[in-house]
Amino acid sequence: MSSTLRTALALALGAAVSLGLARFSYALLLPAMRADLGWSYLTSGAMNTVNAAGYLAGALLTVSWLRRHAARRLFLWGSAIAGIALIAHGLVLDDTLLYLFRFITGVASAATFIAGGLLAVRLASDASNSDVSDDHDARRPAQAGLILGVYYGGTGIGIVASALLVPALIDSTRITPTTLHDWQRAWFGLGIAALLATFVMAVATRHLDAPARTTTYATNAAANAATTKGSRFAVRDFSFALAAYFLFGLGYIGYMTFVITLLREMRLSDGLITSFFVALGVAVIASSWIWARLLQRSRGGEAMTLLDALLAVATLLPVLSAHPIAVFASGLLFGGVFLSVVASTTALVRHNLEPSAWSAGIGAFTVVFAAGQIVGPTLIGWVADGSSGLRGGLACSAGVLAIAAVVAWKQKPRAH
Repeated sequence: MSSTLRTALALALGAAVSLGLARFSYALLLPAMRADLGWSYLTSGAMNTVNAAGYLAGALLTVSWLRRHAARRLFLWGSAIAGIALIAHGLVLDDTLLYLFRFITGVASAATFIAGGLLAVRLASDASNSDVSDDHDARRPAQAGLILGVYYGGTGIGIVASALLVPALIDSTRITPTTLHDWQRAWFGLGIAALLATFVMAVATRHLDAPARTTTYATNAAANAATTKGSRFAVRDFSFALAAYFLFGLGYIGYMTFVITLLREMRLSDGLITSFFVALGVAVIASSWIWARLLQRSRGGEAMTLLDALLAVATLLPVLSAHPIAVFASGLLFGGVFLSVVASTTALVRHNLEPSAWSAGIGAFTVVFAAGQIVGPTLIGWVADGSSGLRGGLACSAGVLAIAAVVAWKQKPRAH
């Protein structure tokens, strides 16, 4: 394994913490928390809405923080704070405090995810622009796409870890008497896992602090002052992609928040539900390789269009059928696609902007993504509290994703 790929895998642990452990694990904990705390679907969704609001605040702050601090420092500090906040979830029962910790987790996750994405796109550029005399030069463009896929596919590591940790920790409380609710111990386990991952990330990415990085990617003040107008990020150049990404954030989060609860309502066994979530996580990891060439070739909204359309199909499958084959097909398809939509926006930024504008571009896409996620959980929860139930909520998510695919098709490559 090359040193570049090893570094990409270490960065991928940041995605595992910020999304896999800090956000998507909530779907596994939600049924037990609803039962113990008496939540409606609206309240259940609002918890993830607050998390997304924290993510939006973190995205806005991170754009400013990156002007004053090294990306790696933000990457590691965000991950460590997210781990501590996850542990804090298990210490309280009050809704207000849980809202607070979900918000803090969102802020920290955004710092980790954006900074990690910036480090990954720099790493991908290194791979793409390496010495042309290299015998493997023909594979460099594909490797650049693979690096971005590996980073975002790291979320699957967090999903798999959550799928294995949460049920085991909840079941252990039934064997060993405890004054804690079963879900509280699971939050402790997730927080400890996040802190262990942060330690590995810190050790494996030490070389990214090299001073040459700062000069190479024009992050100092002098280079920014010399940046030409054509190399700056302009919203109008990416308006369709930004709109589609907002809709993606709104649509996909409904599935990731409520699909486990829907499967429990369908009376699927605990073993099948755990296997479903593991399969979804493994598909996320595999997506790094599945879509690498597409991400490298797509200069406009082509990749986002295809991926959003596939997500709409995946979201509809459990609405239409409770058969295990349909359920697992949904999980595999959804897992194999949804993080590649995120990767497609980073690829779009890398293909259409100069390195000095990458952080602004990634930050802008993260902001609209977070805004969509703020609306999504509460909207889907509100729909699910109605007569149509969770099936109606997920059908709404599928419709939003289909619209996102249509909007993304309008995004064209930026003219240089």
